[in-house]
Amino acid sequence: MTKIFARFMKDESGATAIEYGLIAALIAVAAIAAMSAVGNGLQETFNSVADELD
Repeated sequence: MTKIFARFMKDESGATAIEYGLIAALIAVAAIAAMSAVGNGLQETFNSVADELD
């Protein structure tokens, strides 16, 4: 039983998967924030162009 527990404690494959998941989540949050900022900037630009055309 102790050998199984020791082997379980040495196994880090689950921790690696969790780390990759956290990195992917962080990248996704950063991408969403960047796209939101760019989208707001584009909306303001198009609104100002539309106002000039009117």
